[in-house]
Amino acid sequence: MNRPSPAPSTAALESASLIPALPASENTPIREFLAFKLGDEEYGMNILCVQEIRSFEKPTALANAPADILGVVNLRGVIVPIIDLRVRLKLAKATYDAQTVVIVVNAGPHVVGLVVDGVSDVLTLKPEQMRPVPPLDSGFSTEHLLALGSVDERMLILLDIEKYLGTVLGGATGIRTH
Repeated sequence: MNRPSPAPSTAALESASLIPALPASENTPIREFLAFKLGDEEYGMNILCVQEIRSFEKPTALANAPADILGVVNLRGVIVPIIDLRVRLKLAKATYDAQTVVIVVNAGPHVVGLVVDGVSDVLTLKPEQMRPVPPLDSGFSTEHLLALGSVDERMLILLDIEKYLGTVLGGATGIRTH
């Protein structure tokens, strides 16, 4: 009896479409990004890392915390450090207004709130819309940058937020989560 050959797995299909010229470790099927603003630049992060988006509320300050750690909030029983990416990246001091939001992200074992100037939308990028990052001084190490995404007239700096927060929370801030 002839059995039909099994259909290729989703992973096999996804691995067949490669993002041009990105390092192998960055060559993933992830193509949905949450777009957000920091200063005049637009960034994006893997939507699967985003737990929720909240309006900014003043966190409980921690003594002797670095300037970019605004404090902590209790989010349904989990103590979440709040990091202002604008301060961490040494961008112009922004005011906390109605547009300021906190993106709560899950990055490995960490749950962290990231303060940004605003969130615009979720974008699905095709491989041809993603380009390698040229050497630049963006405040992020190039190892934390996934690619540059191009959508119509918009250019987004796509962050590998898990790798970035793994580095930041791996001891640099002195904050332990859960």
